[in-house]
Amino acid sequence: MDSRITLVEGDITRQRVDAIVNAAKESLLGGGGVDGAIHRAAGPELLAECRTLGGCPTGEARITKGYNLPAKWVIHTVGPVWRQGGANEDALLTDCYRSAFALAARHGIRSIALPSISTGAYRFPIERAARIAFSEAEKHLAGNDQFKSVVFVLFGAKAYEIHSSVHARLAGSARER
Repeated sequence: MDSRITLVEGDITRQRVDAIVNAAKESLLGGGGVDGAIHRAAGPELLAECRTLGGCPTGEARITKGYNLPAKWVIHTVGPVWRQGGANEDALLTDCYRSAFALAARHGIRSIALPSISTGAYRFPIERAARIAFSEAEKHLAGNDQFKSVVFVLFGAKAYEIHSSVHARLAGSARER
């Protein structure tokens, strides 16, 4: 695994990076979990800007200013609701990460913090989601010097432990190749 990928347990709204990724609802108008925390921390200007965007389909991403956050930008992406794997959930979650990284690259973002998209209220299996997240991060970092850091910010000890375990297994299998 690329050394620019790190994991922390904590609050994504406090990360001192160029951009944070919001696991948003399609309306982009705030909600619970990460989405609500980001909207509260950024202030009402974030909601006002999001209202101008017309929403965001699942798997895509939109960018706004960070307002009162330490991050200059917020990249909003809408993850899939888990439906037992029969509704193209893996591909949609992959698209979330691809869209977020592509938008970051277009805006010259060098450091980015991401949550565990879709693993809360949307019930995507966390180990499966972690494999997808790390795979996409690796793909975007490969041969790309633009990003100096990719931080996965996990909420709670259990999420952190699961992601750490998946990360370690992927790093081990990468070394064996």
